[in-house]
Amino acid sequence: MLQDEIESYPDTFLRYTYPELLGESRRAIAPLLGVEADEVVFVPNATTGINTVLRNLVYETGDVVVYFSSIYGAFEKTLQSICETSHVGLEMFRVELDYPIEDEDIISKFSGAVEQLRGNGRNIKVAIFDTVVTLPGVTFPWEGMVKVCKDLGVLSLIDGAHGIGHIDLSHLGQVGPDLFVSNCYKWLYVPRGCAVLHVPIRNQELIRTTLPTSKSFQLAKDFPKPNYFVEIFQKVSAIDPTPYICIPEALRFRQVVCGGEEKIRSYCQTIALTGGSINKSCFVNVRLPLRVVQTSVEVSAESETEHFSISSSDAPHIAKWIEETSIKEYDTMIITKYYSGGLWARISGQIYLEMSDFEWAAQRLKDLCLRVERRHWKRV
Repeated sequence: MLQDEIESYPDTFLRYTYPELLGESRRAIAPLLGVEADEVVFVPNATTGINTVLRNLVYETGDVVVYFSSIYGAFEKTLQSICETSHVGLEMFRVELDYPIEDEDIISKFSGAVEQLRGNGRNIKVAIFDTVVTLPGVTFPWEGMVKVCKDLGVLSLIDGAHGIGHIDLSHLGQVGPDLFVSNCYKWLYVPRGCAVLHVPIRNQELIRTTLPTSKSFQLAKDFPKPNYFVEIFQKVSAIDPTPYICIPEALRFRQVVCGGEEKIRSYCQTIALTGGSINKSCFVNVRLPLRVVQTSVEVSAESETEHFSISSSDAPHIAKWIEETSIKEYDTMIITKYYSGGLWARISGQIYLEMSDFEWAAQRLKDLCLRVERRHWKRV
């Protein structure tokens, strides 16, 4: 309906109707983060949001961006791209994490990295971390990380791709990260693609331009308007903006049909807890019953799983085979990765799932593991 209206009266809609609807969306989503409407704008996805922030920051010689090994792959590539083209020798420092690990140890590793880098004469420009890690699917101690960043005088940039609609973020404004982005199309039931970018008033001067630069850009010497941050993101380019203005309807659906944010989170987390072991997340991490060793053990097709092993070099290929086979033969997608010495499947809890769905997925995974044991993956 909205797309039909845009195509029928494009100029009228985009010039007059759309700004009002966009404002309604900003006002609707702000309370979910506990922030003001003038501190949120929309971008197509978290990748665009992270790139927008990182490519707006002004770097100096000796600056370092600190991040964790759990970072989303595209964001590490973004850092590599920025460092490659930097004229001041910007550096990136990766803090290695090996789950399972306690939250306190994560924060301690970060503090230690900052101390080490500063001891070598480096300046920590910004730290990037998650709300919920993509793989393994676990919550990240983002509140504690924001606090330690404040204590250490480091900008905090949160990748909340799995954030809004997934975990409670109504206290985000109180916690006070410097920069935050979260996809709305993953867990908030908004059409793809839409993400919310939150920049507190105190930091909006850091964001000088959108990506690509919009027609509302102003030179710093021209003293941009007080609402400059909101204005430059209002119309960036000729994309379909309808996902941005679906926010109020998505929230109405979640409240009226689904029972509200807390009820949705409770159901998703409960069904995930029943289906696997997690902590305040809607992800289930299932370790597959396939033993991984450095050297493959030759076994017959009839041997039992506990006597079967695969080599660590084969494990990534097997994970890929399980993913692809789940799509081709079972019409589903079971994210499977080789991580920390084992093969893991990540399954999400959702309001449209029941325990029978988890049981079905478990049976499919069991079948796939038996087929791995019989070396079906080598037939590809």
